[in-house]
Amino acid sequence: MALLEAPGVLGADIVVGELQSFGNGMFYGGPWGAFMAISKKYMKKIPGRLCGRTVDNRGNEGFILTLQAREQHIRREKATSNICTNQALNALAASIYLSLLGREGLRNVAKLSYQRAHQLLEALVNRSGVQRFELVNKKPFYNEFTVKLQNSNTTIEKINKKLEENGFLGGLDLGNNEWLLACTEQTSEEDINKFCSIVMKEVA
Repeated sequence: MALLEAPGVLGADIVVGELQSFGNGMFYGGPWGAFMAISKKYMKKIPGRLCGRTVDNRGNEGFILTLQAREQHIRREKATSNICTNQALNALAASIYLSLLGREGLRNVAKLSYQRAHQLLEALVNRSGVQRFELVNKKPFYNEFTVKLQNSNTTIEKINKKLEENGFLGGLDLGNNEWLLACTEQTSEEDINKFCSIVMKEVA
């Protein structure tokens, strides 16, 4: 969203996302953090916790949790509804990360992620003679894309295994020789060159 138009402006009524890219590591599988935004007409039709903006009697702006059952805040042993994983840790990590980056920093992270993914695609599709990979979806993409392996005796599974042996986490094997790849701001040009060198040796 640092580079793209807001979904609401484009007509979306419901938008969901997750916090992993905002300073939240994998945490060994959990806990996880996510967010949901909806248009005003659907606000009372969804469950869960919503933040509402208000003003106190002194005119100070504040935020409160609204439109929810009180028992969501009762002590665990007395609650009769579902008990959800506390996402405060994830929200705190995301808040610190975004505060440190600032608006321009976040935009730079988005630009780098975009650029690195397109550099990787260019290297895979156009490197050294015989074309081994073809872009599956020709539409614009941000930082992840799918390529199809062709004209090769190897498999995506074998390529991923070779990459792992060399310290890389390979892409997701989608089956039918299709490979989902992604880059982030932490992917360097050196990483891309080494990654492609390993892949091209495997598919030669």
